[in-house]
Amino acid sequence: MAKKSKKFVAALEKVDREKQYDATEALELVKEIDYAGFDATIEVAYRLGVDPKQADQQIRGAMVLPHGTGKTQTVIVFAKGDAAKAAEEAGADFVGDSDLVEKVQGGWLDFDVVVAAPDMMAEVGKLGRVLGPKGLMPNPKTGTVTPDVAKAVNDIKAGQVTYRVDRQSNVHVPIGKVSFDTDKLKENLAALHDVIVKAKPASSKGVYIKNMAVASTFGPGVKVDNSTVLK
Repeated sequence: MAKKSKKFVAALEKVDREKQYDATEALELVKEIDYAGFDATIEVAYRLGVDPKQADQQIRGAMVLPHGTGKTQTVIVFAKGDAAKAAEEAGADFVGDSDLVEKVQGGWLDFDVVVAAPDMMAEVGKLGRVLGPKGLMPNPKTGTVTPDVAKAVNDIKAGQVTYRVDRQSNVHVPIGKVSFDTDKLKENLAALHDVIVKAKPASSKGVYIKNMAVASTFGPGVKVDNSTVLK
């Protein structure tokens, strides 16, 4: 087991590990106990009552947070013709077709999000082994394979986040920075929570949201009473 730092231990001492905090209180505590020497990201983690092995319970999607994430995303777009021009005008950082595919195949990975027009997926499919393991492969479910590449770029630049249940039935999503006002963090959390709640599969039985917690980049998790998030 990795040894915990003195700063982490000191932060952990301020958290009641048995308590489920009111959402606003939890966010204020996370901001208070953060000790990073930079503007850390705050993330929410869900443990869901779903079985990811079942095709209809693989929760996945994308949404734009009301106040963004506080992070500037570098977006590349695989497109040609009018779609490529639209992507450039929307603010994509890099746009190309076969030339961009070759560049990525050559080892270039200096980007955060990949968008592709449908007619480019045959080419982009060649990058599966490169992009797949890093979670960067474009997918229609997250809006990154779309004929409207300009909208995709605008959404991403405006603070779009993706969510996806992992093999352990967990979902991790950034909701902002420590520097954000608590009210803005709460609004971001509420918007995401509403989407997660509505994504409950009809085949999922029993308790859907088993637990949730918020934490900063290096800080300890603070449990949240999910019934207080949308209040």
